[in-house]
Amino acid sequence: MDWLTVLPPLIAITVVLWKKEVILALLLAVLSSELLLAMSNESAWLLTPINTIERIVSTAGSGSTTRILIFSLLVGALLAFIRDSGGVKATVNRLIGSGLINSRKRVGGVTMFTGMAIFIESNLSVLTAGIFARGLFDKYKMSRARLAYIIDSTCAPICILILLNGWGAYVLALISAYDLNETPIAVLWGTLPYNVYAWLTLLVVAYTIFADKVHGPMKEAEIKLESTDTKLNSSEATKSRFMLVPLIVMIVGMFGFMLLTGEGDITKGSGSKSVLYATFLACIVAYLQLLWHKRFTHQQSLKIGFNGMGELLPLVTIVLLSIALGSSLKELGTGVFVSGVVGEHLPLILVVPMLFLTGAFMSFTTGTSWGTFAILIPIGMPLVASLGLPPSLVLAAILGGGIFGDHCSPISDTTAVSSLAAGCDLLTHVKTQMPYALFVGGLTIIAYLLLSVQVLF
Repeated sequence: MDWLTVLPPLIAITVVLWKKEVILALLLAVLSSELLLAMSNESAWLLTPINTIERIVSTAGSGSTTRILIFSLLVGALLAFIRDSGGVKATVNRLIGSGLINSRKRVGGVTMFTGMAIFIESNLSVLTAGIFARGLFDKYKMSRARLAYIIDSTCAPICILILLNGWGAYVLALISAYDLNETPIAVLWGTLPYNVYAWLTLLVVAYTIFADKVHGPMKEAEIKLESTDTKLNSSEATKSRFMLVPLIVMIVGMFGFMLLTGEGDITKGSGSKSVLYATFLACIVAYLQLLWHKRFTHQQSLKIGFNGMGELLPLVTIVLLSIALGSSLKELGTGVFVSGVVGEHLPLILVVPMLFLTGAFMSFTTGTSWGTFAILIPIGMPLVASLGLPPSLVLAAILGGGIFGDHCSPISDTTAVSSLAAGCDLLTHVKTQMPYALFVGGLTIIAYLLLSVQVLF
């Protein structure tokens, strides 16, 4: 049974590449995972369709998942409010007219800076940067695929480097159980110079922006200039406040709710709760603005909001199925099997590079970097004491591997949110981003080999 545990994610990836249909791929993967679970528990395999439905229901019933799903729907409403109000076009015109953003390089630079500045939560960072930059990218004839790449490859690396957020608190909790001869916070901050994948990813993003060059499938996407946001230009420019005020409310609200849910400690705040509350508050403000300035009536505003939610239902479905698949694979033991296979009988010099590769493969096949951390940290941290490896180097390899695989995975909820925020087709985003991620991943493996040589010899 062990080797069969990798079958569901392989089915998902194969169907995605073959049929270009993400929802079907995820559904088949959940079905196959539930079938394997039924076989291992000697249950009636004919009940697999029912078990699949129950898995999706139980996943949707989880508090954290429900918050993610509602957040995703509210994003649709918020996008519709600021788009149909004319706020997007007004903001674009104002920025261009001011002379501050008068070139493709400046557009990309501002987008990257926005993603880096909002390091408190990755989804909020992706969402804010994506909404802000859509119209600017269209104005300067840059593809939505490039936008999706920039925000996806800026936000997660920054979150894992700065660590004054839910990511840092989560990893800190995972490593606190181990005796590492250093304080957990010292080990965590010690990962900064060793988190090679995150640093190199940011450098490649900066190269893409300031050299104004794209390569591979991204170059083709740049020619086509495809967008899933067909209504972006349907509303004439009005006032930029219709876009900027809700975004500012969302950003400030996120910090406030992180403090509130963490009882004064921002690192202990709940990211899923805070991003939901902040987005809901931004929607309310955007709605009230439309009424206050008599842009739309109450009925018209509600219709706009619900239409926006409807536009994002396919992506919300993808997010739900990807989380359900992750839950099913966790019970099946896919991650434990993969890490066990890779971790046996390795030469000492290859331990750190293989932890990075294992994390990448696990997050690629399960679609979750946080789940990868939860499985690999209990495997990697004991190696610190038994093999004499630097704890920060081991931890950095695990964290970097999780982000690397997540960047490449078509079943990752982060990938879905990035394509949603940029208004880019999901599979186009995966196809155009993967060569960049693979290039940086290859350089990272070489770097970890050299670091292992330096540390051990």
